[in-house]
Amino acid sequence: MRARIVSEWWQVAGNPDLGAYSTPEQQPVDFAIWQAADGTWQLWSCIRHTACGGQTRLLYRWEGADLLGANWQPKGIAMEARVDLGETAGGLQAPHVIKEDGVYTMFYGDWQRICLARSEDGKSFERVLGKDGQPDLFSGPYENSRDPMVLKIDGVFYCYYMGHKEHAEPASAVFCRTSSDLLTWSDPVIVSAGGKAAGQTNWFGGDCECPFVIEMDGVYCLFRNQRYGVDNLNTQYCSPDPLDFGVDDDRFCVGTLPVAAPEIVENGGRTYIAALLPSLKGIRIAELEWND
Repeated sequence: MRARIVSEWWQVAGNPDLGAYSTPEQQPVDFAIWQAADGTWQLWSCIRHTACGGQTRLLYRWEGADLLGANWQPKGIAMEARVDLGETAGGLQAPHVIKEDGVYTMFYGDWQRICLARSEDGKSFERVLGKDGQPDLFSGPYENSRDPMVLKIDGVFYCYYMGHKEHAEPASAVFCRTSSDLLTWSDPVIVSAGGKAAGQTNWFGGDCECPFVIEMDGVYCLFRNQRYGVDNLNTQYCSPDPLDFGVDDDRFCVGTLPVAAPEIVENGGRTYIAALLPSLKGIRIAELEWND
């Protein structure tokens, strides 16, 4: 299946006012969109290059009454790193939210680990602390484990994420771990790496960022990102196996889209794609269709 953008884009988020943390260089990047319990649409984005210290990243929130409406309302800083809980200062990255049994579960990166938070209303999240008193679920095997995305398949949760490691082979990869309870996770496997996408990025770890997987009639499509900005690029792979999209193998590659960090949203029987603005100063949405 090949994805095709079939509408004009509408902008839902811009470059927010962070108060004392604002800088001219700040950029909204990896994000998540979901519908809260009250029906409103929530958008949380990692804002990088801020003045919050450390790795310069925090999470910011917008709210919209309608997925199809433009210019959602800025709601302020949603979450900052908790160094006292083992998180890296300024290291929060790439949230992703699912709803299971009436509870909203958020997965996010803290610069080195994939972490967990939960919410009853889909707006206010609290970290879930493990036996060590920290919110981490797992990390590695590469550095900077980030960009988690979770898909439920036949009662099993699949968490896709990426990491990079200079001088490793491959230097960047999309990993997956599985779980039956969202707390205990399997060892990681590489599900996608290398191939032609590896030659279309401007740094050694940039070809496997922001993995996003959807299922359509028993076929799984992976969106794998290579570039941000005016020359943004994302490659799609479709496979019957959710744990194999090809490693140094392009047999599952079905096409590319000029987008960065896409999220796929289903609503009202239609499919939408959300992505970064090429200017890296906001987030936009368009309608998506699939061609066989």
